[in-house]
Amino acid sequence: MIQGELKNNMQTEIQYCIDAKGNKISVIIPYQDWEKLNNRDEFLQKKVRLLDGIQDAVKEVKEARKNGKKLQTLSEFINENRG
Repeated sequence: MIQGELKNNMQTEIQYCIDAKGNKISVIIPYQDWEKLNNRDEFLQKKVRLLDGIQDAVKEVKEARKNGKKLQTLSEFINENRG
């Protein structure tokens, strides 16, 4: 069975599929809304990966300083990756 409801934040009808007991089991939204949600999700996943990478780099720098390990400079890194 499918029931519909108008959501205020998305001026489109969102439909719910429910089971025999009335429990919502899935949602149907307009494809355009799905694309927006999917694009936002992809953007946020990329942002999380970037922030995780920065966090790992900060940990690596702290560990290297703690152990007295010499770190590569930004200029060395850039020159190394130009070739």
